[in-house]
Amino acid sequence: MQNETTVTEFILLGFSSNPALRLCLFGLFSVLYSATLIGNTLVFVLICLDYRLHSPMYFFLCHLSIVDICYASNNVPHMLRNLLGQGRTISFAGCGTQIHLYLIFALTECVLLAVMSYDRYVAICHPLRYALVMNRRVCLTLAAVSWAFGFIFGTLQASLALHLPFCGPCEVDHFFCEILAVLKLACTDTTVNKVLIFAVCVCFLVFPLALILISYLHILATILRIHSALGWHKTFSTCSSHLTVVGLFYGNAIFMYMGPRSSNSSGREKVLSLFYSLVSPTLNPLIYSLKNKQVKEALLKLWRRKRVF
Repeated sequence: MQNETTVTEFILLGFSSNPALRLCLFGLFSVLYSATLIGNTLVFVLICLDYRLHSPMYFFLCHLSIVDICYASNNVPHMLRNLLGQGRTISFAGCGTQIHLYLIFALTECVLLAVMSYDRYVAICHPLRYALVMNRRVCLTLAAVSWAFGFIFGTLQASLALHLPFCGPCEVDHFFCEILAVLKLACTDTTVNKVLIFAVCVCFLVFPLALILISYLHILATILRIHSALGWHKTFSTCSSHLTVVGLFYGNAIFMYMGPRSSNSSGREKVLSLFYSLVSPTLNPLIYSLKNKQVKEALLKLWRRKRVF
């Protein structure tokens, strides 16, 4: 057994060793990453420039776009280098930074999606009190709490994991330093770490998801009382975007961190991690823009202004 002080770097095994397949994956993931950056940046710019989008719903959507950009940028660039055969090794400090930032952004998104569902609940179930309840101060507080919770609990989990003794060969069977994959390399018992990860999952996945479902049950009851077909469609289209994003994010995260595990589940874990690290951030701006009339109008307005100049 090697001493932990000898571990200065990790080797990321990544995906297939087939050069042709790796090149195809590089092309595919490069396109998805570019779409993530462009799509989320565009949503952020539209919300900042169009005064009609200066409302609590779009304020939180703006934060979601920032999280998605940071989320993908933490993992994907090194994965692309890995696919080209140039970035298989990562320093201990670099690995620790990846784990830390990954946890911060993931946990922040968990809270943020719950906050967005609360915003929709107030807007639809209590429309007359919406401006009073979701005022500027409340929105800023809820956004700050989302980031603070992500930072505090992400820092706690990363610190506990990185203070473990590690033994060589330090080969991480993943495309980035994912916390569960790194824990497998520890020289000591990691039961406490895994129990704490499960507890954090209950707090940041199960509990927020329960709040979201309760919010949408109330929203559904309110929608069913709407007699106008136009009002029903407008209300449903506003919520369907958020529900789609919630289903994609929480479904994959719960299956990844709270589902049954086996000795040969590394392939499944890579696919799931890839989905909510890259695919989900790519789809989020598309889901919100394609289903949201105001975002589409703001995009057309920006396009026309660009053509004029």
